[in-house]
Amino acid sequence: MIFKYPGRLLAASIILMIIGVVIPFLMVIHLVQSTFFLNFLSYAASTVGFFLGIISFAATRVTSNRTKDKSDKDDFDPRMK
Repeated sequence: MIFKYPGRLLAASIILMIIGVVIPFLMVIHLVQSTFFLNFLSYAASTVGFFLGIISFAATRVTSNRTKDKSDKDDFDPRMK
């Protein structure tokens, strides 16, 4: 399922990483009060977003290599020497 839509996974990871940056910024400029929950949420969002980004990049590479390998194998015919 994850390898089927790597673009969606990449979009989700970017959103999570942006959330992980925006929440601490809002705490620094004192628009949001710093709490343990918000600190943990921003840390978790940035960490999960980072790892999802790595997974989505790997999924993109795997699916592109699979389609490239299939097209290479379709062109090869052992009877045609």
